[in-house]
Amino acid sequence: MNLQTKFHGEVEVNEEQFIHFNTGIPGFIDEKEFCILPIEETPLFVLQSVKSAGTAFILTDPFSFFTEYEFDLPEEVTEALTISSDKDVAVFVILTIQEPFEKTTANLQAPVIINQKEKQGKQVILNGTSYTTKHQLITKEGK
Repeated sequence: MNLQTKFHGEVEVNEEQFIHFNTGIPGFIDEKEFCILPIEETPLFVLQSVKSAGTAFILTDPFSFFTEYEFDLPEEVTEALTISSDKDVAVFVILTIQEPFEKTTANLQAPVIINQKEKQGKQVILNGTSYTTKHQLITKEGK
């Protein structure tokens, strides 16, 4: 099917690419179906709503930028996403893109967890951690 997107224009996607968010994303609870589109030649992706072309989020793999990033996934999330193996899980974080790009921040407090096997997703708010919604993506050391 053809999908209108915020950043890629119209793209062809297969419904097998859709990821279902049972509870939507915080602030976008009516948006339940998304697909992840790569941004060529970058470590970035777009989490694009299937329903609304204007609803899209820029994502990245947090472990590429924050090597010390770790957390325990709450059991209720593991159950809700029917995760049976760590191998099925992909973790992304939502970026707030800034100009210049060096000021871009990552929301490490609320990672997006995807069960790739079951095509289920959830943005999880981590409580009791030192993570915030605005960790600078690129530090002065260039990391």
